Amino acid sequence: MKGTYAVVNEMFGDIVKVTPSSKVVGDMALFMVQNDLSEQDVYDKGETLDFPDSIIEFFMGEIGQPYGGFPEKLQKIVLKGRTPLTERPGALMEPVDFEAVRAELAEKMTTGEPTDHDVMSYILYPKVFLDYLTMIEKYGDVTVLDTPTFFKGMRLGETVEVELEKGKTLIIKLNSIGEPIADGTRVIYFELNGQPREISVQDFNVQSTVVTRRKIDTTNPEHVGATMTGSVIKIVAEKGQEVKKGDPLLITEAMKMETTIQAPFDGKVNAIFVTDGDVIESADLLMEVGRV
Repeated sequence: MKGTYAVVNEMFGDIVKVTPSSKVVGDMALFMVQNDLSEQDVYDKGETLDFPDSIIEFFMGEIGQPYGGFPEKLQKIVLKGRTPLTERPGALMEPVDFEAVRAELAEKMTTGEPTDHDVMSYILYPKVFLDYLTMIEKYGDVTVLDTPTFFKGMRLGETVEVELEKGKTLIIKLNSIGEPIADGTRVIYFELNGQPREISVQDFNVQSTVVTRRKIDTTNPEHVGATMTGSVIKIVAEKGQEVKKGDPLLITEAMKMETTIQAPFDGKVNAIFVTDGDVIESADLLMEVGRV
């Protein structure tokens, strides 16, 4: 791999390697290693190869013009007839309406208002930032954890300090880890500031004998999810059926309470993920209703 990286670097004209140009060289090296390609193979078979997007974007000039220009032969092979940029990519970008983006992002965030930093992050890396929001919603603000705990977790008997904010520190001690149960979870026993606590967590190394369902995406208004853990009594709507806001979609039961889940807006039932009698958990995806 190291040798291939050096070869690719020369193929690309010994470019200045900073993020993202260093990643582009690495992507090409990985592509060649995984497909067992030599430098000559790239030149001989290039017209039939599907290069990674980052390589195409590089030779299009979307991250700028390298000192000394692009290797013309390789650029033509990669671009396959596309016309590369000849000026600074930023000069060709459309103006951004920051307030419009802020309003769009606010609809996707489940808590709080987007900060200036959030807005800039979303503009630059929209998918990455939304993935980040999903992670924060699921796990909380993990940036307060120290690096070893974040990557490796805690060891039995270990104590860590987590500073939530200045003057507010949690002292956490891991006491024991329970045996796995049928749904693939374990009970974790720990102390929080000296007080005993326990929590159930999913152990992905354990094969579960219980069916797990896809969870709703809280940023997707078309997802209809379970409000409580229980079971499905009756599917009322059918796939393909057009529904009005408030029409019953299905009836669930939890702790001897029946709940009729209604259409959130006028739309059409695009998908149904459960059947009568299914056991469900809170936030399980039950249906998808598209707007019409």
